Amino acid sequence: MYHPQHAQAAPAPDLAPTVAEWIETRPGLPYFVTEGGRAWHPIGDNNAINWPELNGLFRRRDLAGVDAFLRSLRDSGVTVIRLMLEYAQSRHRYLERPAGVFVPAMVRLWDDLIAACTRAGLRLLLTPVDTFWTWAHWDHHPWNRAHGGPLGHPSALLTCPETRGFIKRRLEFATRRWGGSGVVFAWDLWNEIHPAQCDWDVSCWPDFIHDLSAHMRRVEREVHGRAHLQTVSLFGPELWWRPELPMEEPIFRHPDLDFASIHIYREGTIDDPRDTVAPALDMARIVRESIDKIVDDRPFLDSEHGPIHRYKDKKRQLPAAFDDEYFRHMQWAHLAAGGAGGGMRWPNRSPHILTPGMRRAQASLARFMPLIDWTRFRRRPLDLVWPAGLKGAACGDGDQAVIWAVRTRELNAAGMVAPRGQRRLAVAVPGLDGPVEAVAFDTVEGRELARTRFPDARIDLDLPGGDMALAVRRI
Repeated sequence: MYHPQHAQAAPAPDLAPTVAEWIETRPGLPYFVTEGGRAWHPIGDNNAINWPELNGLFRRRDLAGVDAFLRSLRDSGVTVIRLMLEYAQSRHRYLERPAGVFVPAMVRLWDDLIAACTRAGLRLLLTPVDTFWTWAHWDHHPWNRAHGGPLGHPSALLTCPETRGFIKRRLEFATRRWGGSGVVFAWDLWNEIHPAQCDWDVSCWPDFIHDLSAHMRRVEREVHGRAHLQTVSLFGPELWWRPELPMEEPIFRHPDLDFASIHIYREGTIDDPRDTVAPALDMARIVRESIDKIVDDRPFLDSEHGPIHRYKDKKRQLPAAFDDEYFRHMQWAHLAAGGAGGGMRWPNRSPHILTPGMRRAQASLARFMPLIDWTRFRRRPLDLVWPAGLKGAACGDGDQAVIWAVRTRELNAAGMVAPRGQRRLAVAVPGLDGPVEAVAFDTVEGRELARTRFPDARIDLDLPGGDMALAVRRI
């Protein structure tokens, strides 16, 4: 029988959180707020406890280095990191060994990480396992029946009642020990739920999600008096590869989940980009399609994207300058199409970290955010009639709009935007009654270019660089 005290570790540290406020959603608002009612944006990316930037936590080899890294994230506008409680790429990072017994060194590692995030003022989006490596390295996993675990094969991960109990116990242990403050932004109850994990019968998904969700809410309300936000993520291409399977309802509309999340890896553009524009336009289209599947205005968040096919299968890395522009375009397309934040990159680089240019892009996005009142922005994706040579994404309501425009016909041989002279951005913003003020924003430098008033919602101004964001508000 499992008991939380099976973890042979010191008591959880007594923290004085600087991120004490929990993150919430509000009915009808497709963005996140703090419990005090301030706008909060998930600006961040994916990391892992055995990747270079956090590897110093293991055996406490470099806690000061981890502290410095987390402070640098905060200074780059990052607010959240997505992490797996167990990243099974290595056999030395199992959270339980044997199954149901929590490894003291790993519990201490997470104690240290939660404390470091508290000091830095960063939050975490946590998921119990990395399903990719759990499947790929199943022969070694402690949940494998061959090692005394509950499960014979990962094709029954979602349907085996005994395995379900181990998943719930892991989540329960995590929230009892680390879930007492706003450091935990939300639980991704299951990372990349997949038809193969239930022998291709996805009819079990709604019950699986409900069981985990209800268990966590019951435990958290008992222990903390309230519950953290919840989602379940999906490898997005499954929606397009297998449209005959009923996956949309549990991912986008499950009544127990607080926000929707998929991993946006579009074949041929996002997963193996040849230029920096087509992937962003696909990102915007997929965000829009995802929002259209949501019926209650819950937030939508891409929690993984990146050049996964180029990196994992072709064993090639994007040049840094190209990757920086690809990353920047992708995050602005995600935001302007109506997503919460800029999406969360999976590095797919060697070493497995984001470049300094990507961190500058995150800082730029963070500086844009105060230009919109997100606490009352009930956006809808907008159809704009783009001038020749420009495309992008836009969302808005009757009072505000966010627009991102990019040049589409001025690419160099490397596939990057190479602006030639001025280009006029003249668009009418549907549903927004004038007069309006439009703030033109330089996405590269992260600064305002100009504030211009228009008598109605027909915007007409110069686009000096390769791309530009606009914050439009009714006067």
